[in-house]
Amino acid sequence: MTNLRPKFWESVPLAKMTTPEWEALCDGCGKCCLNKIEYEDTGEVEYTRVACRLLDNETCRCSNYARRFEFVPECIRLNPKTLKKISYWLPATCAYKLLQQGKPLPDWHPLVTGDPLSTHTSGQSMRGQTVSEVTVDEAAWDDYIIQEDL
Repeated sequence: MTNLRPKFWESVPLAKMTTPEWEALCDGCGKCCLNKIEYEDTGEVEYTRVACRLLDNETCRCSNYARRFEFVPECIRLNPKTLKKISYWLPATCAYKLLQQGKPLPDWHPLVTGDPLSTHTSGQSMRGQTVSEVTVDEAAWDDYIIQEDL
C-alpha cells in the first residue's frame, strides 16, 4: 500500500482518488464476486455461495484480476460512475458503497487496521465458504442462497 495519501478515504472523494487509492479500498471480502439472484418482480437481490470462476476461495481475490474481462466478460468494472448504478449489488460493508453513502470504513477494514488480513481474521470475508460457478449449474443456485445479511 505505497503511494497512498494518509487516511485518504476520509477526505478524498471517490472520483478524485488515484488508481492505487481506489484499489486499496477493496477489503478483499470476496462478496462482490458471489453470484447473485435478482428477482425481476421485486428487485430483491439474494447472495449465493456460488462464486465467479476466477475467485480464489482462500484469498478472496480474483485469480486473474488484470485479465478478468477476457475470461469473464460480464464482470463489472467498478468505478464512481458504475458504483451509482450497481451499489445495491454490493454488500453493506463494502468500502466503496459506505464512502458513497458518506459513512466511515468499518473498524476491521485493512486501511484502518494496517493489517491486510484483518478482513479474514474479523470473519468478514467469504474465505473457505464458496463454491466455483464452474461446478454448480445456474438452475441450482437457489440451493446456495446465503441466509444471513451481507
